[in-house]
Amino acid sequence: MNWLKRYWIWLVLLLTLIMAGAGYLFWSKKSDVPQYRTATIEKGRLIASVAATGTLQPVVSIQVGSQVSGQLKEVLVDFNSVVKKNQLIARIDPESFEYRVRQAQADVDAARAQVATQQANIAAQRAFQSQIEVSLADARRDFERKEQLAEKKFISIAEVDKARAAMNSLVEQVKSAQAQVEVARANAGSAAAVVKQRDAVLAQSRVDLERTAIRSPVDGIVIKRSVDKGQTVAASLQAPELFIIAENLTDLRVDTSIDESEVGKIQLGQKATFTVDAFPGRTFEGQVKQVRKSAQVVSNVVTYLVAISTQNSDLKLLPGMTANVRVVTSVLDDVLKVPNSALRFRPPQKSDEKSDKKTERTKSGQKEGSANGSGRSKREPGVAKLYRVENNELKEITVKTGASDGKMTEITGEGVAEGVEVVTGVKGGDSGRGRSSSSGMGNAPRVF
Repeated sequence: MNWLKRYWIWLVLLLTLIMAGAGYLFWSKKSDVPQYRTATIEKGRLIASVAATGTLQPVVSIQVGSQVSGQLKEVLVDFNSVVKKNQLIARIDPESFEYRVRQAQADVDAARAQVATQQANIAAQRAFQSQIEVSLADARRDFERKEQLAEKKFISIAEVDKARAAMNSLVEQVKSAQAQVEVARANAGSAAAVVKQRDAVLAQSRVDLERTAIRSPVDGIVIKRSVDKGQTVAASLQAPELFIIAENLTDLRVDTSIDESEVGKIQLGQKATFTVDAFPGRTFEGQVKQVRKSAQVVSNVVTYLVAISTQNSDLKLLPGMTANVRVVTSVLDDVLKVPNSALRFRPPQKSDEKSDKKTERTKSGQKEGSANGSGRSKREPGVAKLYRVENNELKEITVKTGASDGKMTEITGEGVAEGVEVVTGVKGGDSGRGRSSSSGMGNAPRVF
């Protein structure tokens, strides 16, 4: 009986060892098979958009400056002051400008007096000319009488010659008097021109005096004040900035820079949404109003300014706030879409496969480099690969990618249907991906 008991004990131990070995082999083999995370190809609406950041600005903001230099005597408004058109908001000390007006007025009065003097001179010259003309007429009659008497031998020829000389002398005096009248007229014209010059100087002085009163050009609100009472402003080169007045804060715009690769998707009238850090969780709406054609180049990056209008009826938004903008470029209905992680997924490789792949890529790169002058392989744009699990093996699906909303991407191609499960990563792997690949992201759209 003892030997039979020992026999059964050894038999049980042997069976236990066999079962343990079989279990070890089974679980070790099972652990070699990777476990994948999957997602389902969906069909529905896809909203493609472009994301960017921008700054809130008033639709109309006017920089108020000064056209004259001087010391500020009064500053009548402050930040957030509501102003009306032509309202006095600041004043430069007008004393020196008042003196200039008085001096210019005195110069005008002196010039007008000179004009009056020249007019009197013209009258005097005309009177003198008339006197000479009367004497000339008398001398001409005397000459004619003496000429008749000489013909009758009543007087000598010398008397006739003397009368002729007196008449000719008066003729020249008349010409001289006429010339003096013309000179007097010219002097009067010059004096009148001086009056106009002095009038212009007076008008300019009055304008400068009026400019010492700084007035609001529009109805609005003061969003910036750059000066204080007693400060001296110098307007010799350009008008200094005193205030910035926003005409209407209920209508704002967002100035955002869009990359050159995405600006082609932006069209006038497209809907846009944005958020600001001051109001987390709240989304504001807007509309694309302008795509400016002037490029901005910063660090070799080309962008274009896009203006988005928005309503600010509750005046919560303030100029200068940073806005995180999302412009809706297209809305697609009933399209097949897949998570972007599925487009980025690449199957995991074993160490020996990695070395073989590396050698193969090196040879392929050298071959393409000799043909194309570069070691980079060419890939068809808009083409990506998906993987599905069949009988514990990965099956490759080639698809064409379309629009993307940042999470899901439109796909088309053979073998693509609603409900098909595709691999998005390996369980326990790095971020759910088997192997990161630049080609996976290269084929995914850049549009958010």
